[in-house]
Amino acid sequence: MPELFVTNFNRNFTGVSATAANVLRQQRADYDLRLVGHPLPGCPTPISLRQARALSRTAPPGLPFAIWHVRRNPEMRAAIWARDVLGLPIRVVFTSAAQRRHSLVPRWLISRMDAVIATTDRAATFVPHVRGIVPHGADTDLFTPALDRAAAWTATGYGGTAGVATIGRIRPEKGTDLFVDAMIRALPDLPGVTALVIGRATRDHQKFELTLKDRVQRAGLIDRIRFIGEIPAPELPPLMRALSLVIQLPRYEGYGMAPLEGMASGVPFIGSNAGYYEAFSAQGKTGLIVPPDMAQAASDAAAALLSDPERHAAMSRAARDVAENSFSARNEAAGIAEVYRSLWAG
Repeated sequence: MPELFVTNFNRNFTGVSATAANVLRQQRADYDLRLVGHPLPGCPTPISLRQARALSRTAPPGLPFAIWHVRRNPEMRAAIWARDVLGLPIRVVFTSAAQRRHSLVPRWLISRMDAVIATTDRAATFVPHVRGIVPHGADTDLFTPALDRAAAWTATGYGGTAGVATIGRIRPEKGTDLFVDAMIRALPDLPGVTALVIGRATRDHQKFELTLKDRVQRAGLIDRIRFIGEIPAPELPPLMRALSLVIQLPRYEGYGMAPLEGMASGVPFIGSNAGYYEAFSAQGKTGLIVPPDMAQAASDAAAALLSDPERHAAMSRAARDVAENSFSARNEAAGIAEVYRSLWAG
């Protein structure tokens, strides 16, 4: 019988999906595990919830119960039902990254967890049953530096001699408008640099996206600030390593994986003071933190860093080093394993 079930009930590939996949690729060598729900890149073929319930009817050999590791509300509900209504011998672990108070229903669901893993000290203050504080990590085997960044960028076909990008859903909370405003200010002084907006707008934010595209058009930068939409997960690592800078300016962020994946790729970042970006920056060695809602500050930081090759090269090297040693998926999987062991030990 499997000892670990990792759930993924969202068919879209989100930041939560990425963190789950990063860890699962590490865990598959250490556990008899099953992915439940929708596929994740580089992970085992998933099974259905019905199959997971059937496989959980008896405890795994030598262990008192199997662990279901969940990350979303529907996954918590399914696990609670399996444990409390069906009476299956399982325990439920939930990972929480939110750095604000959960709403009523998630609070109740989280209160029913057997163990909670918080990704930061601050996130731990908003949830009960915390068994460990384990930062998310990037897959440093998948995200690696380019041997020749200029050649890698040319191969993307996006134009210019270098690229910068923001990655994530197009919406005000993610600060996509701040990125666009910063690039409108910075690009006239950065010949050859192309800026990418990587991500899609949901129906609620399509008007917001149109206003941003109009702003770019009126600035005469339609060929240099490009909205390329959401890209498949397997295509992100080669694009990431081709970039010269990742710029994330969210107004709110629970954690934020894009700077980490950039760092693992040897790409420094500029970020607003949100999520866990301050910790990622290693006091300015790997990234620069700017005040929230300050497009001008982000513009100035990007221009300064991209105009200083020696500083940029030093930050690129430091970024990879910090990602490998402090924020890798390997380290995250090891921290999660300690929580599992404490549960199994009683």
